[in-house]
Amino acid sequence: MAQIRIENVRKDFGAFTAVQSSSFTIEDGEFFMLLGPSGCGKTTTLRMMAGLELPTRGEIYIDGEEVGQKPASQRDIAFVFQMFALYPHMNVRGNISYPLKSQGMKSADIKNKVGEVAEILGITNILDRPVGGLSGGDRQRVALGRAIVRDPKAFFMDEPLGALDAEFREHMAEELRALHDRMGATTVYVTHDQLEAMQMGDKIVVMNHGVVEQFGVPQDIYDWPATRFVAEFIGSPPMNFLEFEGMIGTGGTEVRLNDVPMEVPQSREGANGKLTFGVRPEHVGFDDDAPYRGRVTATEYLGTTQIVTFDTPNGLLKARVPSHEVVTNGQLIGLRFDPRTITLFDKQHGKALRSQGNEGVLGHG
Repeated sequence: MAQIRIENVRKDFGAFTAVQSSSFTIEDGEFFMLLGPSGCGKTTTLRMMAGLELPTRGEIYIDGEEVGQKPASQRDIAFVFQMFALYPHMNVRGNISYPLKSQGMKSADIKNKVGEVAEILGITNILDRPVGGLSGGDRQRVALGRAIVRDPKAFFMDEPLGALDAEFREHMAEELRALHDRMGATTVYVTHDQLEAMQMGDKIVVMNHGVVEQFGVPQDIYDWPATRFVAEFIGSPPMNFLEFEGMIGTGGTEVRLNDVPMEVPQSREGANGKLTFGVRPEHVGFDDDAPYRGRVTATEYLGTTQIVTFDTPNGLLKARVPSHEVVTNGQLIGLRFDPRTITLFDKQHGKALRSQGNEGVLGHG
């Protein structure tokens, strides 16, 4: 398997820039997620890594070799598409063995290799069946088998579970992650589903409008979003944003929200004017003595927890609290925030102001 390194890669389609100067490194054996909304540039980035698109500029390294201008056939990678892309006139065995036949491998070796892959994927019982009558899950396993059988340096997957229903997608996501762990393969996976990315990925790149907004492990991206876009895109419900006019100096640790002093993590840079106070719903607590208050406008029961929506002086706010907390519509409740969990954003640029030195693992239970 291989390390993959992207350095200042850009892709233009005429006057439209799909990817803007992206740089990141995928370590050998990582399950790496390219995450973002439709049109953000994630699939274009994947296709450039695979050699299906050539970058306008920048370098792409696979296993230390610069391959940016080489076609896919010279990169020793395997690509798994969303729509399976199987050969309908072949049975399962024929689909999986096709790449090996194309390489001129001996029939006996092909049979052994296909058998090994089928055993890994749990599809030995359907090897002689036509692919047309298979379920979506089995067809996806066949597509994976065709990729695995070649022992490539890296696997590239473009929303491979997108065509499956929600319940089966979750099951297949677990299978894919388990398969990755068994094989230790370098895997790059494109998705627009933030839950899928958080569930499966070792590292995540979050993209928006062709720009890498943040790159890191799932926990850090959730707890310490670098931009307001990341904070809003990751999490369900997303982070709360309370708008206010104020200031904080470089190294400052307090702001005033509706004239109520609020302790915040040390700011890496000062800001003055329109700011945004960000807090995740699970980091909002109730406190009768808290001076900052909100009025209940709605509740959503989720079993062990409930989502309570408040109208506050700075905008709507959602709190995820235990379901045994009794609240009623119209009730005025004091709200408290753990200062370690707050992220301040410069509203104009959407950049987080918090200091790296205050970051740590808070969890998102």
